[in-house]
Amino acid sequence: RSNEEHRRCIAACLVKATYIMEEDRPKCRVYDMGLAPLWWQSFHFELRDLLKCGTENADEFIFGAIFEYCPPVGCQRHPSAPNYVFALRGTMPRHPKSVHDLYNDIKVFLSDLPCCRRTQKARQAVTNMLIRKGTERCVLWLAGHSLGASLALEVGRDMAEQHQAYLPTFLFNPPNVSPMPALNLLNASEVAKKDVFTGSYLVKAALGATVMRSYCTRMEKVFQRLSPWVPELYVNERDIICQGFIDYFEQRQKVEERIAGVGRAAMKLSYRDMLSSLIGSSKEQPHLLPSARLWKNSNTTFGTHGLKQWWRPDSELKLSCRKFTYPGA
Repeated sequence: RSNEEHRRCIAACLVKATYIMEEDRPKCRVYDMGLAPLWWQSFHFELRDLLKCGTENADEFIFGAIFEYCPPVGCQRHPSAPNYVFALRGTMPRHPKSVHDLYNDIKVFLSDLPCCRRTQKARQAVTNMLIRKGTERCVLWLAGHSLGASLALEVGRDMAEQHQAYLPTFLFNPPNVSPMPALNLLNASEVAKKDVFTGSYLVKAALGATVMRSYCTRMEKVFQRLSPWVPELYVNERDIICQGFIDYFEQRQKVEERIAGVGRAAMKLSYRDMLSSLIGSSKEQPHLLPSARLWKNSNTTFGTHGLKQWWRPDSELKLSCRKFTYPGA
């Protein structure tokens, strides 16, 4: 297998393990007897810690896990292998306490996830690990699916922007709050979508150059700090929950090719953030990314939003990949 395929499959399997551990927990299955260890032991990982959240100790539930890679005795560590992987699960709608997940789903929709307890706990755990191990000696991956991908995105952005720690990040079906999937559901033509994006980008660029100049300047600095970080985004073309990421990256490139300078000026701006800025808030939409590698799967055999498609080999998927960067960064 290629390195990229192997990395994707391992990251997806470790995220799956976090789902299964939370499924095992209410059934009182200890990890040696549970189903979860099979998902990490076959890759020579060991469970080092759990990320939990809840109101009381007796009511705590697992939303993530920390794994350490322990190569077999006598085997040399591969240069691209991580030391640790922070894996974050998504929403479990059939879980008895799914209301906690749904609450955080609403946070994603309202762009309030940076303030939630899960984000804070995950961010603190990553920070503590980097302080103990050192950023130069410790290769740390972030991985998450759906809601967990949103958490990993928030943590990765914070590490890159605030600490210049550019962690390899694997985001499986990350949600994107965008009106563009509505156009896709209406079967809008590519020409119509391009016109909508071009018009929107022209308005954003004009606002950024005039009444929203201070906000635009702040976002320019944010993009400059974030640009070395290149997260891996894995999306299915038919998944309306994350289609916004496809449109964000592909349409901004088309706008820039159509009208030079407009795509670059507008890609870092958001109407919601502009409105928040006017009332004194400083929110940043998480989908506003200067750089990323976008992996698109057009095969729906394994579902569109499910995690299981991402541990399948390349031969069973219809994958395309394109890297996007911030011009001039």
